Amino acid sequence: MRQPRSGPGKSRGRGRGPRIPATTLRKQQAALANVDQITGAKIPKSFVFSRGKLPSTLRHLQQDLRKVMLPYTALNLKEKKRNNLKDFVNVAGPLGVTHFLILSNPKSLPHLRFSNSPQGPTFTFQIEEYALAADIANSQKRPRCPPGIFKNSPLVVLSGFSGLGNPFESLVEYFQHMVPAVDPSTVKLAECQRILLLKYDKEKEVVDFRHYSIKLQPVGVSRRIRKLMQNNQVPDLRDLKDVSDYVTKAGYGSESEVDDEAATVSLPSDVDKLNQASRKSAVRLQEIGPRMTMRLVKVEAGLCSGDVLYPWPVAKESVGKKGGVNEEDIGQEDTEDGLEDGSEEEMEE
Repeated sequence: MRQPRSGPGKSRGRGRGPRIPATTLRKQQAALANVDQITGAKIPKSFVFSRGKLPSTLRHLQQDLRKVMLPYTALNLKEKKRNNLKDFVNVAGPLGVTHFLILSNPKSLPHLRFSNSPQGPTFTFQIEEYALAADIANSQKRPRCPPGIFKNSPLVVLSGFSGLGNPFESLVEYFQHMVPAVDPSTVKLAECQRILLLKYDKEKEVVDFRHYSIKLQPVGVSRRIRKLMQNNQVPDLRDLKDVSDYVTKAGYGSESEVDDEAATVSLPSDVDKLNQASRKSAVRLQEIGPRMTMRLVKVEAGLCSGDVLYPWPVAKESVGKKGGVNEEDIGQEDTEDGLEDGSEEEMEE
């Protein structure tokens, strides 16, 4: 029995909804990209850029900071001299960027500003000491920084900020929301591969900025067995009489890099083939840089503007000498000029 044909006003498709316009689909995809699919919270994103001319070492520091903020930052953000602060603010809105890390090099010492976009506040730090990621790697016998650890955001660990009051309470809130929040009930341990440590030294009144990689090692398993399971390759046994000789060879039979009880944990779930919930694993932190020692010198209510909430506690005439931020030092990069033609295209990733 033949089915009647569809009339001119009827659709021939079965089970198909109305067609979504391409522009609407792109907006929906962009909105989903800015929201954590597990927690439903908005994913914080960042821009790391500079104001004014920087020497080569600070340029490398800027690139290191971009790696710290991966994956929710523009690693290859292009900057032009004619871009002003308002250009970055206008581009940040459509891209869902919520945080700015701004490097500058005034006459005193380098400065790093942490800002919320688009309304602030802004926390200005004077960088008293710093070391690049390359310097940290060169100082280590076995540097470890696999590219895969940057696929997920670092875990932010804060220390020494309790009981300080404002503006440090606002600063703690800024640091906590600088990267996506972690839900202990749903987070996968394999995704936790980096730690960003921010420690406040109450005696020196400085903030120590440290960046580590996390490595888990099963306790009591020799290095050769670990390599055998991780590489999934058959070892060279031509010079050995038995397979057991490979395991019990002098220097490797019972070698275990970390057996400290304080460094061992019992995993709640399996991480990989070696680190499983049925056995204990040792947690190793290895610094990958960059490293900074920073002093808070200024807090502004707005985005690099507005009321000063925390000045340097000395006489006004000596603020610039003690590391306070002077607009004359930083330059005229933060003027309220309008957008120039083509400025948005020049700051694409």
